Amino acid sequence: MADVSTESLDAWFDRLEKMPVPEGFRVEIVGGNVYMTPQSNTHWQVIFRIAMVLDKKFGADSKIFSDVRIDFPGHQNGFCPDVAKLRDGAEPDETGHWRYEDVEFVAEVISQGTAANDYGPKKTAYAVAEVPVYLIADPYQGKCHVYTQPKDGEYITETTVGFGHDLDLIGTPLGLTLRTAGFPRD
Repeated sequence: MADVSTESLDAWFDRLEKMPVPEGFRVEIVGGNVYMTPQSNTHWQVIFRIAMVLDKKFGADSKIFSDVRIDFPGHQNGFCPDVAKLRDGAEPDETGHWRYEDVEFVAEVISQGTAANDYGPKKTAYAVAEVPVYLIADPYQGKCHVYTQPKDGEYITETTVGFGHDLDLIGTPLGLTLRTAGFPRD
């Protein structure tokens, strides 16, 4: 498995926290490159709807995050997923970081400037980390892409549905149906 260099990422994030990042921007490190992305209304609406479904299904005590750093395998991958759900009982490691091994679900909502990351290096890192369910919600396409069954650094199964159709995630660790009828488009 690829290296997860928490110490090096800590130094980067310490520097980034001291920078004057504009309100409404998120910062993450993908493959050693820093990305600062504005969050649109559409982007936030999709994130919020996904998080609310997870909260309703799993409850307020579950570990559901948005834009919280989790270090993933690969060269300097300090991702801040749009939505992440950790397994029951997950605890931060001795350095206070969440472990990628505890991630059961990740959702990324496409932004024009970083779409290539979500479909490329982040998808690969999530597969290498064996995240069971990776959802890409793409408001530009009006589609959701769900990747499951990670094996040997790739996802074996991809399911695509258009916004407005239900996404069957019953056979996954989420055990739910995600309704996308309210997902706005850009």
